[in-house]
Amino acid sequence: MPSRSLRTAASGMAAQQLNIQIIANNIANINTTGFKKSKAEFQDLMYQTVSVNSSSSTTFGRQDASSTKIQVGNGVQPASTQKIFMQGDLVATNNEFDVAIQGEGFFQVRKPDGSFGYTRDGSFKINAEGQMVTSNGYILEPEITLNDDAVGIIVGRDGTLQVREADGETYILDNLQLARFMNPAGLDPVGDNLFRETEISGTALLGTPGASGFGELHQGYLESSNVEIVEEMIAMIAAQRAYEINSKTVKTVEDMMQQANNLKRG
Repeated sequence: MPSRSLRTAASGMAAQQLNIQIIANNIANINTTGFKKSKAEFQDLMYQTVSVNSSSSTTFGRQDASSTKIQVGNGVQPASTQKIFMQGDLVATNNEFDVAIQGEGFFQVRKPDGSFGYTRDGSFKINAEGQMVTSNGYILEPEITLNDDAVGIIVGRDGTLQVREADGETYILDNLQLARFMNPAGLDPVGDNLFRETEISGTALLGTPGASGFGELHQGYLESSNVEIVEEMIAMIAAQRAYEINSKTVKTVEDMMQQANNLKRG
């Protein structure tokens, strides 16, 4: 039926439009620290079984009508978007408050409403109370507070945080911790470079950097976005071609319907 073909082609156009939106978001965040690219996932719709009459010969040479079952699909629908937690490149910043994670794990921060967020963006700052916070002012957990005599910090790969005082003396203040999840792809991105824990991701497991299952910390570095511009450009061209072909399908069905109407008038 022409209407089924139109609906099928329209679902393909809508799917590719969503695909382009996700690709565009990836490209827009190519310079976002700790950004993880997304991938659209699709699934086919339910199939309808159409009966087609055909002729088959019997042993006596008689023609009997038999029914042949043909399954016809109804198009495509978006199933989900998946975050790809592939490691991004580490870029040197020479800023002692910039800390990158090499391997698995997230920094845990506390939001103003008391809830926790998780981020790969380690561009930390010091607020007026001496607390280590993110660029948006979210407090790093466990809380790290520097006193007035501190002039710098030294972060070890195992998360050990040493404070350097004006007289050159250093002392260990605390230890930075990381959080990891059994299924990080199930985390919910909420903006501000943050993820939120969900039932699908599982609960956060806190641990020491460099320990089993946790990545190491690198002071003076930031993790760049894991978006590969060449891959995104290829995906965008493929999505554009798929959208174009689906639109041509709509035009083809329209031409067929027009020809059928002309035959009826004839």
